[in-house]
Amino acid sequence: MPEPEVLTDMDVAGTDRYVLRKLPEVTLAFWVMKIAATTLGETAGDLFAQTLKLGYFLTTIALFLIFVVTLVVQLRSRRYNPFFYWTVILSTSMAGTTMSDFMNRDASAKFLTGGAKSLGWGPQGLGLGYPTGAAILVSLLLAIFIIWKCTGLTFAIRDIVSFRAEALFWGAILVSNTLGTSMGDFLSDSSGLGYAGGALLVTGLLAVLVALMRVPAVPNVVLFWIAFVLTRPLGATAGDFLTKPLAKGGLDLGTAGSSAVLLAVLVGLMGYAHVQERRNPVAQDKTLTGVS
Repeated sequence: MPEPEVLTDMDVAGTDRYVLRKLPEVTLAFWVMKIAATTLGETAGDLFAQTLKLGYFLTTIALFLIFVVTLVVQLRSRRYNPFFYWTVILSTSMAGTTMSDFMNRDASAKFLTGGAKSLGWGPQGLGLGYPTGAAILVSLLLAIFIIWKCTGLTFAIRDIVSFRAEALFWGAILVSNTLGTSMGDFLSDSSGLGYAGGALLVTGLLAVLVALMRVPAVPNVVLFWIAFVLTRPLGATAGDFLTKPLAKGGLDLGTAGSSAVLLAVLVGLMGYAHVQERRNPVAQDKTLTGVS
C-alpha cells in the first residue's frame, strides 16, 4: 500500500491542487469592512482605556488576550468564515490602539482628561513618543516580512492556505494595526492637520495607491500591504473625529455611542459577507493556489 502523501507548507503554497481557502477575496467590500473595523478598534480601545478608566496597561493585556482567543478560533477554522476573520481584525485593531497608546504616551496632563492624575492601575505608558514608537513598530514589521520572505511562502492574501503563512500574516496584521494607530494619532494630535486633515491626507495617499494598481511595474502585493497599514490611521483619525470634544475639532459623540453604531455597521457587513459566501459555495470551499 502506498504511503499517504504529506504536504508541507511549501508544497501547499506552490502546488496547483485545490485547497481550502482561509482568507477573504480583496474587493471594495473588503476595504469598507477594514475601515469600519479599524475605526471601531479605535473607539472601543479608547472606551475601555479612557472612558472606563481601566488604563492603557490593563486594557492592553485584556485586549491582547482577546486577540489570542479570536486568533486561535480563526486558525482552527477549516475554511474562510467572515465572522471569525473580521473578529480577529477587530481584536487586532482594539489591541493595536492601546498597545500604541501605551508605547507612545505617559502620565502627562495632555494625555489625561477631566483633571485626572492617573489612568487605571499600573504604569500609564512608556512615553516613547510617536517617532520612536513608529520606528520600533516599523522595525518589527520589517522583521516579520523578512522572516516571511525567508520561508518562501506567498505574500498574496488569496493564496495564503498554510498554518505558517497564516500565522505570519496575523503577526503582520497586529503590528501594522499598532503602527497605523501611531501614525493616526501623530497626524491628529501632533502634525497640526487635525482629525479631518489627517483623514484627508491618508485618503489622498490611498487614492495614489489605487492609481498605482494600473502600473505593471508595481506589485499589487506591495500596494496591498501599504494600503493595509494606511487604512489604520484613517480609522484612527475617523474614530478620534467621532469621539473627541468639539473644542479639539471632534464631533463629541462619545466612545460608547460611536462604538455601538460602528459595531452594528460591522456586524451588518459581516452578515452580508456571510450571505455572499453561502451563495458561492465553490469560492467558499476551494481556491486554486499558485495562480497569479
